[in-house]
Amino acid sequence: MPISDPATLLRTLFDRAVAVADPMLCVPQALGPKPEGRVLVVGAGKASARMAEAVESAWGPCEGLVITRYGYARPCQGIEIVEAAHPVPDQAGLQATARLLDLLAGLGQGDRVLALISGGASALMVQPAGDITLAEKARINADLLASGAPIDAMNRVRKHLSRVKGGQLAAAAYPAEMEALIISDVPGDDPAFIASGPTVGDETTPQQARAILERWGVSLPASAEAVLNGATGVLRPGDPRLSRVTNRVIAAPSQSLEAAAEVGRGAGCQVRILGDALEGEARELAADHARLALESRSDRPVLLLSGGECTVTRRGDGVGGPNAEYALALALALDGAGGVHAIACDTDGVDGAAEVAGAMVGPDTLERARAAGIDAAQALTRNDAHTFFAGIGGQVVTGPTLTNVNDFRAVLVLP
Repeated sequence: MPISDPATLLRTLFDRAVAVADPMLCVPQALGPKPEGRVLVVGAGKASARMAEAVESAWGPCEGLVITRYGYARPCQGIEIVEAAHPVPDQAGLQATARLLDLLAGLGQGDRVLALISGGASALMVQPAGDITLAEKARINADLLASGAPIDAMNRVRKHLSRVKGGQLAAAAYPAEMEALIISDVPGDDPAFIASGPTVGDETTPQQARAILERWGVSLPASAEAVLNGATGVLRPGDPRLSRVTNRVIAAPSQSLEAAAEVGRGAGCQVRILGDALEGEARELAADHARLALESRSDRPVLLLSGGECTVTRRGDGVGGPNAEYALALALALDGAGGVHAIACDTDGVDGAAEVAGAMVGPDTLERARAAGIDAAQALTRNDAHTFFAGIGGQVVTGPTLTNVNDFRAVLVLP
């Protein structure tokens, strides 16, 4: 049966990928009965408030504190939800993290901690090491985001400049028993890199963090230099303070891609999952996928799905994000090729610094831009993809999705 409305199908694929990662589904499945004795619920991330809501739907009112992004709060019965800034941390996140650590400080061996961790916690759960100020930490974070460094490299640096990352959250709760429920937003789903691994040890050293900063051209204030020249607070994987921690990834990009694939197959598509951990420059990945799409034409619809986390090396002064930049570069590479449609969105509903999930493209994308007097190539040069798609009505706006399993890309190639 022919696909009469490619745009609707693509949006349905994305919505399905987000829905299967809803904490209200995956958290209750991961919980057992509420333990006896004192149980403290803590956490941070874009999905953490929804995760807390899901915990209380299963266990009833709980004691605890969770930090989420502005606009991502959910109603909870006992767990306090604090909103803070992302991707650049602010004073609200700093103060909330200090309170969270105070809650953990009084726990003993008979107590239990449920940690709710999702992407975004690296900025939301902030407690700079040494004498680093919040303003200095925010500047380092912003410079890292603009550098084009991959997420795992950024997280290695963040760990060694923090009092809470790299297993230090678990150390703050020791000797209490801790279970961390984690929603993955990183390629490979390694808990050590999700939210900079607050409950997981790390083998890296401050010297390696310094090498990353040098590689990507990020300068440091004297306070951060002093931290990297000293002893790190990051725990090694065999540290005894990690012996009472269990880490469980309960939602991951692969599950969302497979759910979208089922929808695609149901629509009559031949589905190819290119991988759930693709990285690299957004525009370069888009060029590869455009070539692959044109080579994939057949007598039936072909659907190319992928996840992962692209990066953008900021060269211009525009408003963009990795998904919108991928979509714009894809449209340019396809150059109006007939029958090829695509969507690229972040499953948390926020692509880069804009409150936009991503964008959709079709054979008429460049034509509509020309009719509106918008230069697509210039927009890409300026990293101005969000402005470009706003001008032609190609943005995908979801609002907070309350989950975060990384980027979602689908390229539909019609016969």
